[in-house]
Amino acid sequence: MERDFLSMHDLDEHEIAMVFKTAASLKKKPIQGILRDKNLVLLFQKPSTRTMVSFDAGMSQLGGHSVHLSWNESQLGRGETVSDTAKVLSRYSDGIVARLFSHKDIEELARSADVPVINGLTDLLHPCQALSDMFTIREHFGHLKGLKLCFMGDGSSNVCHSLMNACKKVGMHMAVCCPDGHAPDKKILSDNADSVMVCSKPKEGLHKADVVYTDTWVSMGHEKQASRKSRALRPYQLNAGIMRLAKPDAIAMHCLPAHRGDEITSEVMDGQQSVVWDQAENRLHVQKALLAMVL
Repeated sequence: MERDFLSMHDLDEHEIAMVFKTAASLKKKPIQGILRDKNLVLLFQKPSTRTMVSFDAGMSQLGGHSVHLSWNESQLGRGETVSDTAKVLSRYSDGIVARLFSHKDIEELARSADVPVINGLTDLLHPCQALSDMFTIREHFGHLKGLKLCFMGDGSSNVCHSLMNACKKVGMHMAVCCPDGHAPDKKILSDNADSVMVCSKPKEGLHKADVVYTDTWVSMGHEKQASRKSRALRPYQLNAGIMRLAKPDAIAMHCLPAHRGDEITSEVMDGQQSVVWDQAENRLHVQKALLAMVL
Protein backbone atom coordinates (compact mmCIF):
# COMPACT_ATOMS: atom_id res chain seq x y z
CA MET A 1 0.00 0.00 0.00
CA GLU A 2 2.81 2.40 1.00
CA ARG A 3 0.72 5.48 1.62
CA ASP A 4 -0.48 7.65 4.50
CA PHE A 5 -3.26 6.74 6.92
CA LEU A 6 -4.55 10.04 8.26
CA SER A 7 -8.27 9.25 8.38
CA MET A 8 -10.70 6.41 7.67
CA HIS A 9 -11.16 7.96 4.20
CA ASP A 10 -7.70 6.63 3.31
CA LEU A 11 -8.93 3.01 3.28
CA ASP A 12 -11.62 1.59 1.02
CA GLU A 13 -13.94 -1.26 2.01
CA HIS A 14 -11.68 -3.90 0.47
CA GLU A 15 -8.58 -2.58 2.27
CA ILE A 16 -10.43 -2.51 5.60
CA ALA A 17 -11.37 -6.16 5.07
CA MET A 18 -7.72 -6.96 4.32
CA VAL A 19 -6.58 -5.21 7.51
CA PHE A 20 -9.11 -7.21 9.54
CA LYS A 21 -8.09 -10.50 7.92
CA THR A 22 -4.42 -9.78 8.55
CA ALA A 23 -5.10 -8.61 12.13
CA ALA A 24 -7.02 -11.80 12.93
CA SER A 25 -4.11 -13.87 11.62
CA LEU A 26 -1.46 -11.85 13.46
CA LYS A 27 -3.51 -12.01 16.66
CA LYS A 28 -3.20 -15.79 16.56
CA LYS A 29 0.49 -15.79 15.70
CA PRO A 30 2.78 -12.81 14.92
CA ILE A 31 5.06 -13.41 11.93
CA GLN A 32 8.39 -12.17 13.23
CA GLY A 33 10.07 -11.28 9.95
CA ILE A 34 7.41 -9.18 8.20
CA LEU A 35 9.02 -5.85 9.13
CA ARG A 36 12.64 -6.96 9.54
CA ASP A 37 15.05 -4.02 9.15
CA LYS A 38 12.14 -1.55 9.10
CA ASN A 39 12.33 1.53 11.34
CA LEU A 40 9.34 3.48 12.62
CA VAL A 41 9.50 6.93 14.25
CA LEU A 42 6.90 7.60 16.96
CA LEU A 43 6.58 11.41 17.00
CA PHE A 44 4.46 12.36 20.02
CA GLN A 45 3.30 15.80 21.08
CA LYS A 46 0.63 14.37 23.42
CA PRO A 47 0.93 11.86 26.28
CA SER A 48 0.10 8.27 25.43
CA THR A 49 -0.21 4.78 26.86
CA ARG A 50 -2.03 2.57 24.34
CA THR A 51 -0.86 4.24 21.12
CA MET A 52 2.79 4.40 22.15
CA VAL A 53 3.05 0.90 23.58
CA SER A 54 0.91 -0.84 20.94
CA PHE A 55 2.89 0.58 18.01
CA ASP A 56 6.20 -0.07 19.77
CA ALA A 57 5.25 -3.63 20.70
CA GLY A 58 3.76 -4.22 17.26
CA MET A 59 6.97 -3.26 15.48
CA SER A 60 8.96 -5.48 17.82
CA GLN A 61 6.65 -8.47 17.32
CA LEU A 62 6.98 -8.14 13.54
CA GLY A 63 10.76 -7.85 13.63
CA GLY A 64 11.08 -4.10 13.20
CA HIS A 65 12.32 -1.28 15.41
CA SER A 66 10.80 1.97 16.68
CA VAL A 67 12.32 5.25 17.83
CA HIS A 68 10.44 7.45 20.31
CA LEU A 69 10.65 11.18 19.60
CA SER A 70 8.97 13.73 21.85
CA TRP A 71 7.89 16.95 20.12
CA ASN A 72 9.28 19.16 22.88
CA GLU A 73 12.52 17.20 23.18
CA SER A 74 13.14 17.40 19.43
CA GLN A 75 14.10 20.44 17.40
CA LEU A 76 10.38 21.02 16.78
CA GLY A 77 10.31 22.33 20.33
CA ARG A 78 12.95 24.90 19.37
CA GLY A 79 11.23 26.16 16.23
CA GLU A 80 12.17 23.74 13.44
CA THR A 81 9.29 23.52 10.96
CA VAL A 82 7.11 20.44 10.60
CA SER A 83 8.10 20.27 6.95
CA ASP A 84 11.85 20.26 7.66
CA THR A 85 11.43 17.63 10.38
CA ALA A 86 9.41 15.44 8.00
CA LYS A 87 12.14 15.58 5.37
CA VAL A 88 14.82 14.61 7.88
CA LEU A 89 12.83 11.77 9.43
CA SER A 90 12.16 10.40 5.94
CA ARG A 91 15.91 9.88 5.54
CA TYR A 92 16.13 7.92 8.80
CA SER A 93 12.97 5.81 8.83
CA ASP A 94 10.47 3.78 6.82
CA GLY A 95 7.40 5.37 8.40
CA ILE A 96 6.17 7.87 10.97
CA VAL A 97 3.37 7.60 13.53
CA ALA A 98 2.45 11.07 14.78
CA ARG A 99 0.26 11.96 17.76
CA LEU A 100 -0.30 15.70 17.57
CA PHE A 101 -2.66 18.46 18.64
CA SER A 102 -3.29 20.11 15.28
CA HIS A 103 -4.67 18.08 12.39
CA LYS A 104 -3.11 20.63 10.03
CA ASP A 105 0.31 19.70 11.43
CA ILE A 106 -0.11 16.03 10.57
CA GLU A 107 -1.32 16.94 7.09
CA GLU A 108 1.80 19.08 6.66
CA LEU A 109 3.94 16.23 7.98
CA ALA A 110 2.41 13.85 5.42
CA ARG A 111 2.82 16.31 2.54
CA SER A 112 6.50 16.81 3.29
CA ALA A 113 7.51 13.26 4.24
CA ASP A 114 8.75 10.74 1.68
CA VAL A 115 7.61 7.83 3.86
CA PRO A 116 4.10 6.84 5.01
CA VAL A 117 2.60 8.81 7.90
CA ILE A 118 0.05 7.26 10.27
CA ASN A 119 -2.24 9.41 12.38
CA GLY A 120 -1.85 8.28 15.98
CA LEU A 121 -4.37 10.97 17.06
CA THR A 122 -5.04 14.65 16.47
CA ASP A 123 -7.61 16.95 18.00
CA LEU A 124 -9.87 16.24 15.01
CA LEU A 125 -9.47 12.50 14.34
CA HIS A 126 -8.31 9.20 15.86
CA PRO A 127 -8.57 6.73 12.95
CA CYS A 128 -6.40 3.96 14.47
CA GLN A 129 -8.83 3.78 17.38
CA ALA A 130 -11.90 3.64 15.13
CA LEU A 131 -10.35 1.02 12.84
CA SER A 132 -9.52 -1.29 15.73
CA ASP A 133 -12.95 -0.66 17.29
CA MET A 134 -14.62 -1.88 14.10
CA PHE A 135 -12.45 -5.00 14.32
CA THR A 136 -13.55 -5.56 17.94
CA ILE A 137 -17.23 -5.14 17.05
CA ARG A 138 -16.86 -7.55 14.13
CA GLU A 139 -15.02 -10.00 16.36
CA HIS A 140 -17.93 -9.93 18.83
CA PHE A 141 -20.93 -9.99 16.46
CA GLY A 142 -19.38 -11.75 13.46
CA HIS A 143 -20.33 -8.92 11.10
CA LEU A 144 -20.66 -5.12 10.91
CA LYS A 145 -23.18 -4.23 8.22
CA GLY A 146 -26.53 -3.17 9.64
CA LEU A 147 -25.40 -2.85 13.27
CA LYS A 148 -26.07 0.34 15.23
CA LEU A 149 -23.56 2.18 17.41
CA CYS A 150 -24.65 4.88 19.85
CA PHE A 151 -21.97 7.31 21.01
CA MET A 152 -22.80 8.94 24.34
CA GLY A 153 -21.21 12.20 25.47
CA ASP A 154 -19.08 14.76 23.65
CA GLY A 155 -19.93 14.44 19.97
CA SER A 156 -17.13 16.86 19.05
CA SER A 157 -14.41 14.44 20.17
CA ASN A 158 -11.82 13.04 17.78
CA VAL A 159 -12.93 9.48 18.55
CA CYS A 160 -16.56 10.26 17.74
CA HIS A 161 -15.52 11.88 14.45
CA SER A 162 -13.49 8.84 13.37
CA LEU A 163 -16.25 6.45 14.45
CA MET A 164 -18.64 8.40 12.22
CA ASN A 165 -16.30 7.93 9.26
CA ALA A 166 -15.75 4.28 10.12
CA CYS A 167 -19.41 3.37 10.53
CA LYS A 168 -20.23 4.75 7.10
CA LYS A 169 -17.32 2.81 5.56
CA VAL A 170 -18.46 -0.54 6.98
CA GLY A 171 -22.22 -0.11 6.60
CA MET A 172 -23.14 0.54 10.24
CA HIS A 173 -25.66 3.06 11.56
CA MET A 174 -24.59 5.54 14.21
CA ALA A 175 -26.36 7.81 16.69
CA VAL A 176 -24.48 10.59 18.45
CA CYS A 177 -26.27 11.39 21.70
CA CYS A 178 -24.96 14.67 23.09
CA PRO A 179 -26.07 17.98 24.66
CA ASP A 180 -26.27 21.29 22.85
CA GLY A 181 -22.84 22.75 22.21
CA HIS A 182 -21.18 19.35 21.93
CA ALA A 183 -22.28 18.31 18.45
CA PRO A 184 -19.84 16.81 15.90
CA ASP A 185 -17.83 18.88 13.44
CA LYS A 186 -20.24 20.18 10.79
CA LYS A 187 -18.11 19.03 7.84
CA ILE A 188 -17.70 15.51 9.22
CA LEU A 189 -21.41 15.33 10.03
CA SER A 190 -22.29 16.49 6.52
CA ASP A 191 -20.01 13.85 4.99
CA ASN A 192 -21.79 11.14 6.98
CA ALA A 193 -25.33 12.51 6.97
CA ASP A 194 -26.82 9.34 5.45
CA SER A 195 -25.47 7.06 8.19
CA VAL A 196 -25.40 9.26 11.33
CA MET A 197 -28.15 10.88 13.40
CA VAL A 198 -27.58 13.39 16.21
CA CYS A 199 -29.96 13.62 19.15
CA SER A 200 -30.02 14.92 22.73
CA LYS A 201 -32.25 12.29 24.34
CA PRO A 202 -30.49 9.06 25.38
CA LYS A 203 -33.64 6.98 24.92
CA GLU A 204 -33.84 8.04 21.28
CA GLY A 205 -30.18 7.41 20.48
CA LEU A 206 -30.02 4.08 22.29
CA HIS A 207 -33.10 2.57 20.65
CA LYS A 208 -32.03 -0.76 19.08
CA ALA A 209 -28.34 0.02 19.66
CA ASP A 210 -25.95 -2.93 19.41
CA VAL A 211 -22.96 -0.93 20.67
CA VAL A 212 -22.92 1.77 23.35
CA TYR A 213 -19.73 3.82 23.24
CA THR A 214 -18.32 6.60 25.36
CA ASP A 215 -15.09 8.57 25.65
CA THR A 216 -13.48 10.82 28.24
CA TRP A 217 -15.37 14.07 28.66
CA VAL A 218 -12.23 16.23 28.72
CA SER A 219 -9.68 15.77 25.96
CA MET A 220 -5.97 16.46 26.42
CA GLY A 221 -5.28 20.17 26.31
CA HIS A 222 -8.86 21.10 27.30
CA GLU A 223 -8.55 20.62 31.05
CA LYS A 224 -9.74 24.18 31.79
CA GLN A 225 -13.16 23.18 30.43
CA ALA A 226 -13.49 20.19 32.78
CA SER A 227 -16.02 21.62 35.24
CA ARG A 228 -18.32 23.07 32.57
CA LYS A 229 -18.20 19.96 30.38
CA SER A 230 -18.81 17.60 33.29
CA ARG A 231 -22.03 19.42 34.22
CA ALA A 232 -23.31 19.35 30.65
CA LEU A 233 -22.38 15.71 29.99
CA ARG A 234 -23.46 14.14 33.31
CA PRO A 235 -26.84 12.94 31.88
CA TYR A 236 -24.91 10.99 29.23
CA GLN A 237 -22.88 8.86 31.64
CA LEU A 238 -22.57 5.24 30.51
CA ASN A 239 -24.17 3.41 33.45
CA ALA A 240 -26.41 0.39 34.02
CA GLY A 241 -29.56 2.41 33.40
CA ILE A 242 -28.26 3.65 30.07
CA MET A 243 -27.26 0.14 29.01
CA ARG A 244 -30.82 -1.09 29.67
CA LEU A 245 -32.07 1.33 26.99
CA ALA A 246 -30.03 -0.48 24.31
CA LYS A 247 -30.50 -4.04 23.04
CA PRO A 248 -30.19 -6.77 25.72
CA ASP A 249 -27.07 -8.14 24.04
CA ALA A 250 -25.48 -4.71 23.43
CA ILE A 251 -21.79 -4.27 24.21
CA ALA A 252 -20.22 -1.36 26.09
CA MET A 253 -17.09 0.30 24.69
CA HIS A 254 -14.63 2.94 25.87
CA CYS A 255 -11.39 3.86 24.07
CA LEU A 256 -9.58 4.64 27.38
CA PRO A 257 -8.24 6.23 29.47
CA ALA A 258 -11.46 6.10 31.52
CA HIS A 259 -12.45 8.35 34.37
CA ARG A 260 -14.55 5.93 36.40
CA GLY A 261 -17.58 7.60 37.92
CA ASP A 262 -17.62 10.32 35.27
CA GLU A 263 -18.29 9.19 31.69
CA ILE A 264 -18.58 5.51 32.69
CA THR A 265 -19.28 3.58 35.88
CA SER A 266 -17.15 0.70 37.13
CA GLU A 267 -20.29 -1.46 37.11
CA VAL A 268 -20.47 -1.15 33.32
CA MET A 269 -16.76 -1.04 32.58
CA ASP A 270 -16.09 -4.24 34.53
CA GLY A 271 -19.42 -5.85 33.68
CA GLN A 272 -20.31 -8.73 31.38
CA GLN A 273 -21.31 -6.45 28.50
CA SER A 274 -17.98 -4.62 28.47
CA VAL A 275 -15.44 -5.27 25.71
CA VAL A 276 -13.15 -2.45 26.85
CA TRP A 277 -10.12 -4.67 27.39
CA ASP A 278 -10.64 -6.41 24.03
CA GLN A 279 -10.63 -2.95 22.46
CA ALA A 280 -7.33 -2.11 24.11
CA GLU A 281 -5.70 -5.38 23.05
CA ASN A 282 -6.96 -5.12 19.49
CA ARG A 283 -5.20 -1.79 19.01
CA LEU A 284 -2.00 -3.88 18.96
CA HIS A 285 -3.21 -6.44 16.40
CA VAL A 286 -4.97 -4.06 14.01
CA GLN A 287 -2.02 -1.68 14.03
CA LYS A 288 0.33 -4.57 13.31
CA ALA A 289 -1.80 -5.33 10.26
CA LEU A 290 -1.81 -1.67 9.27
CA LEU A 291 1.96 -1.42 9.65
CA ALA A 292 2.46 -4.57 7.57
CA MET A 293 0.38 -3.06 4.77
CA VAL A 294 1.68 0.51 4.97
CA LEU A 295 5.38 -0.29 5.39
